[in-house]
Amino acid sequence: MEASEPRFPFVLVDVAPDEVAVMIDVFFELGAQGVEERDQSTLQKGAAAEVVTLVASFESREAADAALESLDDDLHPRIEEVVGDGWRDAWKAHFKPFSLAPGLVVRPPWEAYEAKPGEIVLELEPGRAFGTGLHETTRLVARALAERAEELRGAVALDVGTGSGILALVALSLGASRVVAIDNDPDCIGVVVENAERNGLADRVAASTTDVADVAEQFPVVVANIEARVLVPMAPALGPRVRPGGLLVLSGILDGQEADVRAAYEGFDHVRDDRQGEWVGVVLRKRGG
Repeated sequence: MEASEPRFPFVLVDVAPDEVAVMIDVFFELGAQGVEERDQSTLQKGAAAEVVTLVASFESREAADAALESLDDDLHPRIEEVVGDGWRDAWKAHFKPFSLAPGLVVRPPWEAYEAKPGEIVLELEPGRAFGTGLHETTRLVARALAERAEELRGAVALDVGTGSGILALVALSLGASRVVAIDNDPDCIGVVVENAERNGLADRVAASTTDVADVAEQFPVVVANIEARVLVPMAPALGPRVRPGGLLVLSGILDGQEADVRAAYEGFDHVRDDRQGEWVGVVLRKRGG
């Protein structure tokens, strides 16, 4: 008898944009092998995402059923199955080389790209980590750094919530001498190291799960692309990591949340807000120095 094709189960839920990070953590705690984020902004450039659909893959139907039973009905949880294993690499067809900031291009390992004169090309494999660079929140930080590249040259930077390490690589490509990259997800650390190695930057990245409150250094440039509900309570720990006179770039902030984020960072002057779609990047300067 011919063997039947394998079936792979997925659990889908619908959440508000500011609930995405929490729900991703929940999925991994329930045993998910990976989580894909789908919203209108991934399909249409500049579109606002009122609802985000998270698609979590599980090793077996039993594991998916168990996860489904643990989820609140308000999330509209449901199961879909994909027959065959072509889905594993299907998403790669949509990840093409793209411009992250002026003069800075990101390409996945499976796509060739010939750099134009003066362009910097970073090779990135996101793995299970958040951060292809396609999301508006990442673009906001990358462009803020590119505009202030002079401050990065020769500096040591801190990347909080590093994910795939994309912003650490951006900082290094713009001239930072070293980047300390931290994330509370252990899976991200290996991804960061691999991406740094791909770009010949491994000796200039220190990646770990160190809590931001336990980081001993102060830095002239600090970035944190997380979300407002984390950035606000993190302020007492994150603020002191910025050297007096230093730059702090915050992202993952939905339109309307920026005032609360700015207010949480006492001792900082507001430089400007940058916007893309429904997302806001906040640029601050620490007083003193």
